[in-house]
Amino acid sequence: MNCRVLSSALAGIALAVASFSNGAAEARDLRLGLITPPSHVVTLAANRFAEKIAEETGGQLTVSVFPSGQLGSEADMLQQMQSGLLDMTWPSVAAVTARQPTFNAWFTPFLIDNVEMAVRAADTEAAKEMLESLGELGILGKGYVFAGQRHILMRSQPITAVADLRNQKIRITPFRATQIWYQALGAIPTPVSLTDVYQSLQSGLLDGVDIDLDALTGFSLQDVGKQLTLTNHMAWPLAVLMGQEAWEDLSAEHQAAFSRVLDEVLEWAKQEQVAREVQNRERLLAAIDVSEPEGLEETFSEANAAFQKEFGDIDVVKRFQEQVRGLRAQ
Repeated sequence: MNCRVLSSALAGIALAVASFSNGAAEARDLRLGLITPPSHVVTLAANRFAEKIAEETGGQLTVSVFPSGQLGSEADMLQQMQSGLLDMTWPSVAAVTARQPTFNAWFTPFLIDNVEMAVRAADTEAAKEMLESLGELGILGKGYVFAGQRHILMRSQPITAVADLRNQKIRITPFRATQIWYQALGAIPTPVSLTDVYQSLQSGLLDGVDIDLDALTGFSLQDVGKQLTLTNHMAWPLAVLMGQEAWEDLSAEHQAAFSRVLDEVLEWAKQEQVAREVQNRERLLAAIDVSEPEGLEETFSEANAAFQKEFGDIDVVKRFQEQVRGLRAQ
């Protein structure tokens, strides 16, 4: 009798230990690396995602967010993700162009007028095809999130003509599309880490910076750059990326929860960025000199043509441009 009781007790303990072990095995913390500062909409969206995925899964699936380049540059984090050291990163699409050149389509000058249009452009077949093409690299493209439109902040002079940019050292995100565009304008495109831009502007190492308004205010660049020209020359999407292996390690239940929460968060981020564009603009109008010249697409036509010569014949780029122009005509 005692043997039977002991056997039952041991079996119960074994079952409890097995259940605990299985639960522990299912629990997972995903590491998400970002370049954006804590106040940026993209970082806020990532934190919102972390909070809601933990709620959705009862703490079984959590996300640790590392903003402000804590884990390295965007290129570093893409490499870490591909090698399995990082689960997710939300880099600028500019950084992704080094691995998949078709993403340069997003930087067609003056194609996209505002964040609302960028959000609609993300639903085109060509935009979705770009994300899907990353599968061959072991990367899953889960969607897009948006910073604001790109503008030019200068230390001391506004941009009213091409001549104003000649021989000026402009900080860029180092990728082919923006290099070509600024070189055609006679500027000196200068790659500098985003976290080093403040000091570089302050010291005169840089004359200006190509930037969105959220990053501009997030890094307080209005303290060292006093002339903002609202050129609105390019959209600035970020890709929501996850390593294939990290995704496959999740249970089907956690994959479903991940997708549900991400869809909600990306929709929130898109609407938040639309509102931020207005708020940041008003904030900067009160702080520094802001100009918005007319006819800049024509003013920069030579640079626009240089972009088109380099990328315009790529099939996906061509279709993306056609599809976005179709949206603008609606």
